[in-house]
Amino acid sequence: MNVTPKVILLVEDNPDDVVLTQRAFKKSNVANELVVVRDGVEALEYLLAPGKTRESLPEVVLLDLNLPRIGGLEVLKRLRADERTQCLPIVVLTSSREEEDLLQSYVLGANSYVRKPVDFAQFVDAVQSLSLYWLVINEPPPRRHPAG
Repeated sequence: MNVTPKVILLVEDNPDDVVLTQRAFKKSNVANELVVVRDGVEALEYLLAPGKTRESLPEVVLLDLNLPRIGGLEVLKRLRADERTQCLPIVVLTSSREEEDLLQSYVLGANSYVRKPVDFAQFVDAVQSLSLYWLVINEPPPRRHPAG
């Protein structure tokens, strides 16, 4: 049986945060493929492309809120409105300290809200915890179910 590695989609426009996340995944020995898109439009194109099926979606999306072109909250809203992505695990990973962003993320269907730690060691710990939970412990929704 051919087992394909679980993909993690990182939606992040800040190049420094992308590098930081890649380094944290490497340091945490997360072997999953990390696909990076740089803004909300690219995220929606990647996840909602014609012909995209539940089976071809990433295991989890790490979504920044402060994105160019289409913001993270709007991306979240659109993903939850599409039956292919309505159950896709989405973790908001942001530097926002705004209570309204936190509330709106959950109202719009985020599975988790994580503030980016400033310290690299803390960020590595956060990535290890996220990876362990979302890729090992969590039981994801079935890729195929009668509604789809």
